[in-house]
Formats: sequence, structure tokens, C-alpha cells
Amino acid sequence: MTPVPPDLPDPLTLLLIEDDAGDAFLVEELLADADRPPKITWARTLSEGRERLTDDVQCVVVDLSLPDATGLEALEQVIAMAPDTAVLVLTGLGDTHAGIEAVAAGAQDFLVKQDVDARLLIRAIRYAIERKRADLAMRELLQERIVSKENSRLERGLLPVPLLDPTLLQHQARYLPGRTGGLLAGDFWDTVQTPDGAVHVLIGDVCGHGPDEAALGTALRIAWRTLVLAGQTGNDVLRTLDTLLRHERKSPEIFTTMCSAAISPDLTTARLHVIGHPPPLLLRDGVLGVVTETPSGPPLGIFPDIEWTPIDVTLGERWSLLLYTDGLIEATVGENRDLLGTEGLANLIRAQEGIDLDRIIASLDGAMHDDVAAVLVSRGRTALTGITGITGAGEGRA
Repeated sequence: MTPVPPDLPDPLTLLLIEDDAGDAFLVEELLADADRPPKITWARTLSEGRERLTDDVQCVVVDLSLPDATGLEALEQVIAMAPDTAVLVLTGLGDTHAGIEAVAAGAQDFLVKQDVDARLLIRAIRYAIERKRADLAMRELLQERIVSKENSRLERGLLPVPLLDPTLLQHQARYLPGRTGGLLAGDFWDTVQTPDGAVHVLIGDVCGHGPDEAALGTALRIAWRTLVLAGQTGNDVLRTLDTLLRHERKSPEIFTTMCSAAISPDLTTARLHVIGHPPPLLLRDGVLGVVTETPSGPPLGIFPDIEWTPIDVTLGERWSLLLYTDGLIEATVGENRDLLGTEGLANLIRAQEGIDLDRIIASLDGAMHDDVAAVLVSRGRTALTGITGITGAGEGRA
């Protein structure tokens, strides 16, 4: 039993570029035998074919002997004018070598007129269309991989390198983007030591997810680092970042929460700004506490002409300061999948008898569903002597 050939797609628009009226009629007759005959647009020359090529054409059948182009030149011009369309060469040249050259040049198949019947032509057109689809899919996949690798290299280059003398403070930072396949997200962090010996730490979170938020977070971080290295502090920095955010964000609903800490050159005190952000945790004298229950002010991008109130904190000789984004405390834990919360984070640290970012993140593996950034700076060996709850650690507001 003769197998039934693959039928043509429905609907199918085919462009036939053939200067011989008899051969063109033959092609039309052969394709009329298909269960779903195609719509055929006939062009006698390559220039005429260019004029009649429309977006709905799925396959171009071209002869290699045309009045205005011959051989591979004709094929190359067809491929150039229809790069995303299947191309089938149908010619009277019974040259196997020419067929190999045509396929190598980009044609999906090569047929000789005197050898063609309805079944062979229908199958060749169908296969040519499928091969072209596969080629386009492979090209898109390859392009996606190239872009992904380029983005990965770019994102790695945008992650900060702390500017800090490692002999002064212990420093840990972790970054876990929530979006699949991303290295950067809307969260950002940085640590910079200025020439006077002061250490400046930043954590921030641009609302939303995706590459636009990642780009905005990176812009804010780099601007913060530049301003700090230029000697600016406090509200001068925050106002500049607020202005930058308003000009760079893609919509007026975008805002950014931040927490910054400026640790004095003797490393015993810190001035913090908690800008609509979860408050940091401070381990001092064996007691873990939240730095403040009252933020310095609203997030960036909400209200114009805001003054953010600094929070002055005594650190002492041995301490650990943990800054983090809300993705950490919004991890869901327990049978009821409750939010971890600040108190839950403190209890987790108490159970581990110290603050270590790797241990914290490992214990929450699978429970975190948002972007997470965290920075831990410590002076001396710190340990918990027993926690009964979260205590306020702020020393007053300037």
C-alpha cells in the first residue's frame, strides 16, 4: 500500500517564481491534487516575485533559470528577500552537485522538474516548511543563549565589590534574585569605606521584579557609592537618589525602600537611615535587638521634598549588624506557611547561636519566594548569651 504523503498546511500561500508558463501550469496542476490546495501566486521574474512577496507567504518555489537571475545568484536573492520563509528549488537542471550547493546556500530542498510528481512535490513543500520552522527555532534558541550569557556576564560585572579593609570588620553579603534565570533583581547592596575610616553600608529594594527593576537598582547603588566616595552623607545623598529614581523609573508608581548605615571611623557608633525599609538587627553585648521600630521616613519616590531623620546607635566594641531586604522575612515557614517576620528571623538566629548568612539562607531553602539581599558586618567575635525576644537597639534620634 502506498503511504499517504504529508498534506499541506491549511491555509498555505505559496509564491512560485518561474518564467516558463508551461512549468508554472504543471506545478499548479500537481498541487491541485492536495487535500488542501494552496493559494499560488505566480511571478515570472525575480523582481516580480519581490513585488508579490507578502507576509502570509510560507514557501517560495523558485527556478534557478530566470530572466533576471540564474543559478545560485537567484537562490541567494530569494533567501535575502525572504529570510524567514521556506525556499524550495525546482529546476530543470538535473545536476546533483547543483542541488547540494543550493541546500548548502540555504534552500530547504532541491527538486528536478522532470522527476517530480504530485506526491513528491507536496511532501517536499511540507518538509521544507517544517525544516524552516526548525531552523528558525534553533536560531532563536541560539540567540537566546547568546543573550543570556551576555546578560550573565553583564550582571556579574554589576554586582558590587566591597571597598573595605578586611582587617577592620568581618563582612558577609548574599544576593538571591527571585526571577528565574536572573543574577540581578530589584534588590541591591553595597559597602564602602571612605578615606576617613568610616564604613558605609547600603541595602535597598526597588518595588517590582525583572530586568527594568534590576537596572534601576544598579543605577541607585552606583550613584550611592559615587556620592559617598565624594564625601556626601545623610539627606544630601538621599535627596539625590530620590531625584535619580524619579527620572529613571518607568512609571510614577515605582518606589524604593532603603537602609543605610554610616559606621564611625572608630567603629563604635553608627548613624542609620531606615527609608521605609525593614529595620536592621543588631547583636550587641550578647543581646539581639531591632535597631528601631520607627523608620526615618517614607521610601524614595513617594513624597517630594522629604527630610529623613537619622537614627544614632551605639555599637560598642563587639557587635554584628545585619541589613536585609523583605524577601528574607517574607519567607514562609511552618505547616501553615506563615511569614517568617522579623521576630521569626531573630528566633532563627537565636537557635543558631549567632548570625551567619549562609546558615540562615540554608535553613530557609525553598521557603523564600522573593528577591533577597543581605549584608552582615561584624566587629570582634560576637555570640548570643540568651534571647528572650527582640529588643529595641536604637540610642536616640537626631
